[in-house]
Amino acid sequence: MKNIVVIVALLAFSFGNAQAFEGKGDTKFQVGANFQDMATGINASFDYGLGANISVGVSSSYALGGASGIENLDFEDRFDLKARFNANLGNVINIDENFDLYPGLNLSLKNFGGHLGARYFFTEGFGVYTEANFPLAKYDKDNIVDIHNQFTLNLGAVFNI
Repeated sequence: MKNIVVIVALLAFSFGNAQAFEGKGDTKFQVGANFQDMATGINASFDYGLGANISVGVSSSYALGGASGIENLDFEDRFDLKARFNANLGNVINIDENFDLYPGLNLSLKNFGGHLGARYFFTEGFGVYTEANFPLAKYDKDNIVDIHNQFTLNLGAVFNI
């Protein structure tokens, strides 16, 4: 176990030249798991840097299953697509050049909401991310199975493109 910890630490420090957000023209692709109260699923997102600390992009999630009653949902009930705006604060808070903290807003097919995410890059092209999403305004309040209008947590891998 000690050997594994030492190897991971050496790899993390040897690839320390990565930068989390480079500004205008920077592109990121994220793919991971989506966890929520009523279902688990997959999430993918793409961000494009517009300026030193601003990026826009798209995010999509698909609920695979989990809670009882979710098996009979149609594709449009399981799928959500979001346009997103991020304020990339990694170089502002200056914790580590490999770390990026990004609060933001998103407008989806199901709601208007916010998110708070963090990325850490181990190499120039690969890192990990976590992102919390929360709805601010729902479009359809009468929906019985409302899997996209709740707090969600995404965990996964991020890639520089």
